[in-house]
Amino acid sequence: MLRGAEADAGWPRRVLIVDPDTRSRREIALACRQDGFEVVEAGTGEDGLARFREFPPSVVVLEVALPDVSGFDVCRELRRATEEVPIILIGSSHDEVDVVVGLEIGADDYVTRPVRLRELTARIAANLRRARVATRGAGSGRLEFRDLVIDLNERRVLRRGREVGLTHTEFELLSLLAENAGKALSRERILQHIWGAGHQGDLETRVIDVHIRNLRRKIEDEPSRPFYLLAVPGIGYRFTNARPEP
Repeated sequence: MLRGAEADAGWPRRVLIVDPDTRSRREIALACRQDGFEVVEAGTGEDGLARFREFPPSVVVLEVALPDVSGFDVCRELRRATEEVPIILIGSSHDEVDVVVGLEIGADDYVTRPVRLRELTARIAANLRRARVATRGAGSGRLEFRDLVIDLNERRVLRRGREVGLTHTEFELLSLLAENAGKALSRERILQHIWGAGHQGDLETRVIDVHIRNLRRKIEDEPSRPFYLLAVPGIGYRFTNARPEP
């Protein structure tokens, strides 16, 4: 069974890079090593899964176009094993369909080629920081809204008493909005809080929108008519401030 780096003592800064392009993979690996990351490389999907088992990583950087299996299939396999390890997909297409598919099957982030190495390593570091905080339970408090409970200590979400499974990014996004219930948060603020500074453009805003859609499917009665996660035209999103009745 696959397992992630959450089981490793000391939280190694280990990145698994799955990319069939040797030159691209080595460039990413070099940039990661220069930033102090330990690197494990793989050129195929099957090799990537094997490396994941042998050297449990903190973060996975995964090319969508692999020679043996789809990167989406590898992502699904990793997500079935654990929700704790952040996955960053790399794709050649700016098509929203690819972005949507990648995020809906559990990826935390999506980067398009040509890869900007400094941006990629910044995203790797941001995902690792969030995963580290999550596992150590750095949150505090319990947020309650109508039939939804968000436990920031245990990083659990309960809806009508039943636990809702969320990825790292989904939980971070939901808790950010819930902690600011009633306030409209801009996409820029959301991007900076969750993915760090320096991210902008249409792709990044679509990433937020896809995560919001995924969350709505998980916590709303009618995702097309949301109660909790409300869009604020021209700005971003707002979480309801409706509290449970006493």
